[in-house]
Amino acid sequence: MQWIGKSWKGRWLCLMLVLLLCPFIIAQKIGDPYKILGIHRRASLSEIRKAYRQLAKEWHPDKNEDPNAESRFVEIKQAYELLSDTERRQAYDLYGITNEDDHMYKQRHDYSQYARFSNDPFDFFSAHFRTQDQDITLFHKLSVTTRHFENNILEKSVHTPALVLFYTDWCFDCVRSASSWRKLVEALQPLGVTLATVHAGHEASLARRIGVHGVPCLTFVLDKQIYIYKESLASLPKVLEYIRWKFPYKMIQNLDDSNANAFLNDFEDNKVKALIFEERQVIRLRYLITAFHYRDWVSFAFVDISSRDTQNLTARYKVQRSMDTMVLLKEDSPEPVATVSTTEIPTQTLTQLIEANQMLTLPRLSSQSVLDAVCPVEWRAARRRVCCVLLDGPGIDISSLEHRIVVIWRREASRVQFEWLNETWPTCQHCSDDMEETPEYHERLNETKRALEQLVKRLLKPNEVVAYEAHVQELLDEAAKSAIWRAFLKLAEWSERAILALRTQHAISLISVVATVALVLAVGYLMAYLIRVEEESIQRQKQERRHQNGSKPSEPQPEMRLHELRAEKYNGLVRLQKPGCRTIVLLVDMQSRVQLLSKFHKIVWPYRKNKTLVFAYLCVERGVEWFRRVLELSLGGASLRVNGRNCVGTVLALNPHRKYFCIYHAKHPECAKPHKRMSRMTRSLGGGALDPEAGAFIGFTTEPESDEEPYEPPVLLQENLLDGLENWLDRLFEGSTHRYYVNYWPDMTTK
Repeated sequence: MQWIGKSWKGRWLCLMLVLLLCPFIIAQKIGDPYKILGIHRRASLSEIRKAYRQLAKEWHPDKNEDPNAESRFVEIKQAYELLSDTERRQAYDLYGITNEDDHMYKQRHDYSQYARFSNDPFDFFSAHFRTQDQDITLFHKLSVTTRHFENNILEKSVHTPALVLFYTDWCFDCVRSASSWRKLVEALQPLGVTLATVHAGHEASLARRIGVHGVPCLTFVLDKQIYIYKESLASLPKVLEYIRWKFPYKMIQNLDDSNANAFLNDFEDNKVKALIFEERQVIRLRYLITAFHYRDWVSFAFVDISSRDTQNLTARYKVQRSMDTMVLLKEDSPEPVATVSTTEIPTQTLTQLIEANQMLTLPRLSSQSVLDAVCPVEWRAARRRVCCVLLDGPGIDISSLEHRIVVIWRREASRVQFEWLNETWPTCQHCSDDMEETPEYHERLNETKRALEQLVKRLLKPNEVVAYEAHVQELLDEAAKSAIWRAFLKLAEWSERAILALRTQHAISLISVVATVALVLAVGYLMAYLIRVEEESIQRQKQERRHQNGSKPSEPQPEMRLHELRAEKYNGLVRLQKPGCRTIVLLVDMQSRVQLLSKFHKIVWPYRKNKTLVFAYLCVERGVEWFRRVLELSLGGASLRVNGRNCVGTVLALNPHRKYFCIYHAKHPECAKPHKRMSRMTRSLGGGALDPEAGAFIGFTTEPESDEEPYEPPVLLQENLLDGLENWLDRLFEGSTHRYYVNYWPDMTTK
C-alpha cells in the first residue's frame, strides 16, 4: 500500500476506494453539517454548492499534505450530500438525523438479486418468498391482541404515545412497507414510543371499531385518542411530522430573555421547571415525547441557542452552543437542582434525571394524583408510611401567624389516621429576613423540628396507635378547567394551528384551489342575481304599462281543462298515463253535451289542483264501440250489444297503470251485491230502454237468473243524471267503489 501511495495514480485509486466503501462502512458522527461547510442554516442550494467546491479543493488529498485531509474530505462530502438532499436536510433540521442515522429513512440496496443462481429454476422464487417471510416475521413479533391494545396500549397512551400498524398475512403492500416499519421501530422505540402491530384478520372487530378500511394502516394512539395516518409509510420525516402535529399544542413554551423571568418565578402550577437548550428553531422529537410523559409534574420550556434573544438566558446557565442541555429548577433556589449536557441527551438519561427530581421541595396537595404520589396508601402497620402536611390557606386560623402541622397515615384511599403536632411551625409573613434570623426564631424552629422527629418516629412503630381517624373524599384538581373554558382553549388552539399551517406550501396550494372554487361560485351567484334583477325590471315595466293604459292587473285564475277522449289523444289520456294517475271520463252525446259537461265541470272543480287526476269526456257517437270493447274485456270476452243512447250520463274512473276502472250512473247505484247490480244493468242495456230520454247505466251483460225478480229502473230526467256523482267521487277516493279489471286497454279507432 505504501508503494501504491507514492504515485499520483495510487492516490487516486485510494481515494476512489474510500468513496466507494463509504456507504458500507459505519460512518462516525459528522457533527453539524452547517459548521462543516461554514454556512448558515438558511443557506440556499447554490450557497451550499459554492462552499462545497471551495472546501473540496482546499482539503483534496492530492493538494493538501495534512495527514487528516482524507477524513476531512470525506466529512465535507458527507455534509454536502446531507444538505443537498431536501428530504435529508429537512430530517436533520427537524429531528437532528445525520448520516449515522441514514439507515432509518433511506432504504438499503438489496443485493440478494445478484446472488449466484443454482441449477434449481425455482431458486429465485423461493428466495423472494423467504424475504417476504422475514419481513412478516417482524409484524408477528410485535403483534398484540384486542385485549392488550385496550388494557395496555390505550390506557398507557395518557403518558406514553404508541404507533400501531394493522396488517394481514397475504398483503403485498404490507410486505413492501416492512422496511419502513422497521425504520420507525429503530427511530422511535429508543425515544419511549410504544410500537405494536395488530393482525386485521384475527382482530377484525378492533379494526372495524377504529375505522381501518385497508392494510397496511398506521394509527397513532395519544391520550386515549386514535388517529389514522392516511399517507404512505415510505417517508419517515412525514410520519414524524404527523406525530409532532398530534401532540398538545404549546405543551412546551418557547422561552427568550423577555419572558424567562415570568416562567422561572411562577410555581403556582405546582410543577418543576425544565429548560431544554438546543441550537435549532424546533425542539427535537425525543424531548417532545419526554415532555408529554411528564407534563403533569414538570413544565417544559424550549430555548433556541442560535437566537439573539436568548443570549442572556444562555449565559445565565452557562450553556455550551454545540451541546443539548437540560436544566431542572425548583422553587427553593434559583440555581439548578440538576443539569445534563451532551450532543443528544438519551431518553434514558432524561427519564432518570426527571424521575429523581419530578416533585418540588415542598409540593402542594393540589390534586388527588399529587396526594397519591407524595403519600401513597399502605394498609399494613409494619410498613406504614406517614406524611407531614403543613396546613395553609384562608380556611386555616392563622391569627398567630404560625401554621399547624398534621401527620397522616393513609390506610385506605378514603380513610386516614392522623395526629396533630403540638408545636407550630414558626413563620413571620410581615417580617424581613433579618428579623427571622434571631436566636428566638432558631430556638423555636429547633424545638419544632425535634418535636416533629419524635412524633414521626413514634408513629412509625408497628404497634403504635394513631390518635384520630377520619374518612376523606377525593381531592379536587386545582388545574381542572370547565367545559366552556376547555372548548374556548380548543378553539384558540386550532385557530393558531390553522394560521401556522397556512405558511406551508401545501396550504398555499389548498388556498388557491379554495379561492378558485369560491370565485366560480361568486361569479355564478352574481350572474343569477343579475338575471333576477333583469326579470324584476321587466315585470315592473309591464306593470307600469298596464297602469298607464288604465287596466288593472288580472289575478291568475286556476284552469281546468276537459279533454275529449278520441283516437288522437287516446295514448296520452289512457295508455301512457303515469303510475298513480287516473282519468275521469264522462259519456255524452251531441244532444246532452252542453248541459252535462257544464254540470260535470262544476262537480269536479274542487279537484282541479290534484295533479294525479285528468278529466275528459267521450262522445258516444264516436266511441261507443271502444266502450263496448272495454265492457267485454271486463266480462272475460262475453259478447255485448250496446245502445249508445242508453250510455249517456255514465262516468268512468280509469286507472291505466293498474288496468281497472270504476263506473257511475244514477239509475244503477252501487249496492252490497255487485253481481245483482250487473244483471240489472245488462237488462237495461238492451235494444230499447223504457226511458229513452234518460241514459241507462252500462253494466256487464249476463243472463238473469231464473228466480230473480224483474227489476224496473226508475225514470230519470237528463238534468238529474249527475246528481249522485259528487258522493260517488268521495267513495272513489276513499277506495270503497267496486273495481272492474281488464287485461289490456283496447284500441280506439277513428271513424
